[in-house]
Amino acid sequence: MQFSQDDFDRLLLSEHSRKTCEAHYAKNPQDADNLVKWAGALLELSQFQSIADSRIMLDDCISKLEEALAINPTKHEALWCLGNAHTSHGFMNPDLDEARPYFEKASEYFQRAAEQEPANELYQKSIEVTAKAPELHMEIHKQGMAQQALGGGPATSSSGKSSKAKRSSDLKYDICGWIILAVGIFAWVGAKSNVPPPPPPR
Repeated sequence: MQFSQDDFDRLLLSEHSRKTCEAHYAKNPQDADNLVKWAGALLELSQFQSIADSRIMLDDCISKLEEALAINPTKHEALWCLGNAHTSHGFMNPDLDEARPYFEKASEYFQRAAEQEPANELYQKSIEVTAKAPELHMEIHKQGMAQQALGGGPATSSSGKSSKAKRSSDLKYDICGWIILAVGIFAWVGAKSNVPPPPPPR
């Protein structure tokens, strides 16, 4: 997998945040804020893994968030992050019938987060996007299957159609990526506010 410099920076920041949260957890396992930051770092890191490793990381993320909610059941950040983790799980599943329960859970968590924090536009937007998740899922996986059938590239005779389909597919990936990006921003802001910056590269 090729990483851009931004991706590499996100990876380093998330890994640093994960390690810091893990160390803090050893001292204070009842800190719900720390558990949410840890889960946010895991969610961000899951984007850089193989599908199998990503699923393991998402399960760990969900476990941390459920632990945070056991400490503070109204923690809206944990509810919202859980919605993102379930959405990510859903999109990794190629079968829509298997993905749908993840999207339904995500929608429930986004709704609960919005109930706790009604003025939060990000939570409201998450509900809207998740309502479209099954449709986006079908489009993304259909495009992926078409790409595989064509050997990873468009056929020359239908380059106009392929170009239009690619733009449509790119838009869908952008929308799905928005959810993940929002989690990244959330994790980054949390990490920046409570964690010293990582040492400069040598």
